Amino acid sequence: MFKTKDFTNKEIMILIFVAYAFSVLVRMLWVRWAADMPSFFWDNQLMINTNDGYFFGAAAEYLLNHSHASNPRIDIAINSYPGMVYMTYFLAKYTPFSLDTVMLYMPAFISSLVVIPIILTGKLIKLPWVGFFAALIGSIAWSYYNRTMTGYYDTDMFSVFLQFTILYFFLFTIYHKEDRNVLWLAFSLLIYPLFYPQGLSLVYAIFVLWAMYLLLFQRDTKNCYIFIIVASIALWAIPVWAKIIIITALFISLEQIKNRLDSKKLLYLTLFALFMFFIYGDMFSLIWYKVNDYTSRGVEEHGLHFFQVVQTVREAGKISWETVANRIIGHPALLAFSLIGYIMLILRHKAFIIALPLIGVGVFAHWAGLRFTVYAVPVAAFSLVYLFYLASEVIKEKKLSFVFFALLSLAALYPNIQHIIGYKVPTVFNSEEVKVLKKLDSIASQKDYTLAWWDYGYPIWYYSDTSTLIDGAKHNEDNFIISKILTTDSQVQAANLARFSVEAYAESNDTVVARKIFKNTNPNDLLEEMESPDFKLPDKTRDIYLYLPQRMLNIFPTVAIFSNLDLETGKQYLQPFFYLTSRFRDQGNILNLGSGVSLDKSQSIIHLGAQSVPLKRFVSVGYDKHGKLQKNIQEINPDGMLSLIYMPTYGSFLLVDEKMYNSTFIQMFLLENYDKTLFEPVIMTPYAKVYKLKK
Repeated sequence: MFKTKDFTNKEIMILIFVAYAFSVLVRMLWVRWAADMPSFFWDNQLMINTNDGYFFGAAAEYLLNHSHASNPRIDIAINSYPGMVYMTYFLAKYTPFSLDTVMLYMPAFISSLVVIPIILTGKLIKLPWVGFFAALIGSIAWSYYNRTMTGYYDTDMFSVFLQFTILYFFLFTIYHKEDRNVLWLAFSLLIYPLFYPQGLSLVYAIFVLWAMYLLLFQRDTKNCYIFIIVASIALWAIPVWAKIIIITALFISLEQIKNRLDSKKLLYLTLFALFMFFIYGDMFSLIWYKVNDYTSRGVEEHGLHFFQVVQTVREAGKISWETVANRIIGHPALLAFSLIGYIMLILRHKAFIIALPLIGVGVFAHWAGLRFTVYAVPVAAFSLVYLFYLASEVIKEKKLSFVFFALLSLAALYPNIQHIIGYKVPTVFNSEEVKVLKKLDSIASQKDYTLAWWDYGYPIWYYSDTSTLIDGAKHNEDNFIISKILTTDSQVQAANLARFSVEAYAESNDTVVARKIFKNTNPNDLLEEMESPDFKLPDKTRDIYLYLPQRMLNIFPTVAIFSNLDLETGKQYLQPFFYLTSRFRDQGNILNLGSGVSLDKSQSIIHLGAQSVPLKRFVSVGYDKHGKLQKNIQEINPDGMLSLIYMPTYGSFLLVDEKMYNSTFIQMFLLENYDKTLFEPVIMTPYAKVYKLKK
């Protein structure tokens, strides 16, 4: 049909340019929408919309002006993702754009490069139009767009783009057997861990299938052995410079002697190289770690019983098959067609069996969570468009066949573009929240610590230039410490635990300070001792700030889970009651709070479905036009179990039990009740409050 001739390089470049421009322009739709939101701007620049972006942003800022020099975790960002950090640094330093601008737009321009390997893959099988339309779909499909949109400054912008580039070079060595082609593959394998090391398990799986394919179907060509040897070395878990030296020396040597070696000797060398790969590539432990990490649930079973964070992260939770389909390609029917297309692709081009891990991990997302769907997007898009091509072959007239093929492909764009138009995510923080952190920056020093829930760790680094105990990557046993500080009804305990933990962490830079402070002691006894004002604390070496944001109201029950258990036994305590709602209706004597919850005003009774509970107190708390807190507390029934808090500033009601009402967060944020011997308010706004620890 319409594959009558192979495209010239110029024609391929035109297809790449059009697909790339399309991908970038679609990502500008969010910018157009967000531009009308003044609260999304700071310093005349739109802010980013992913928390993790501030992790890399802080690292780049360190390289630019040595900010965050006292943060013990900045080196982790630089050493773990040097490609991401240094590319950001160079763009911010050597272009006219600010760091904030670079962070905002990098995802759109980098992730859109995925169209290049997709189109080139189409060229490999002499179907460039398949590659082109697959690039249009694959570059903006639901899941890929969500994780690479403008403002989503994270390593995801490199993950799929580089991964599919590697897949392309694997396929390239199969279709074009010149020895030098493996150097392109080796180069892509060498740089991949610099940008997205957590994706190596998939690269390993593709490599194994590729090596098996070559040994099964191309073992009669000597260069297949050279390919496997060089690629396996590129995947060794040794320094990049060492791999470059070994690959260069070995490639030159093999080129010189390969004609003197028979296939049997080359096979032995290949098997030895594969053996070394399994040893030095650390493949099995990495894959096992990834599977175990994303399928584990519950409380730790050994040692102290800390609550695991993975089960509270939405992207790591089990999702429906419909969600899997939508996120991979935009619609369940399209995913079904793409799977059929993949089978047909393998039947006609068996080399594409090496892409099976990418499809497989998309299916695995049903059990492991949202984030895994993104890896399957380009392969699914390519397979879908390939099926459309096969369907168009039944039409003998060339032009009509192409029109039918193009219309089918463009139709597949519709659900994905529809999703993009409706996907209006806010920035991580609004300008008022950033103002709080920037003011903290002017008050605190670099060596100081700001204690907050891990969701806010990286933005705190970036805007306030202080360190934290937990953050977007370090959310382990130390979650217990922050959760306990925020939920305890003893502000003495909160202050003592804060000072004790920070000084212990700063002294040794332990990865997990909870392991240190609870080592060789009964944690329950230690925590009880901390309720005493006479608890012996280490010497004060830095200031500690408590950051209490209004937005944490929405996740406070989740925060509370992490300390609502006995560390010795792992037994969960009775779950505290916390109900927040902005959907309420005043119906005379009845205040309907939604979800079967209501207040009988005449009798001061709370109805929870069929259960009736006396109201202990009613609290109204809000802010006047000067931003000053105004509160009114009415004690209703001393035997009551629940307190109802009306927050007109936030347009919400909050119903809590005594444990939640007396917690550090509710008392110090909502009611501004704090122990003046322990804490000093330094920033007080409706959006966030910051207290300085006096002890």
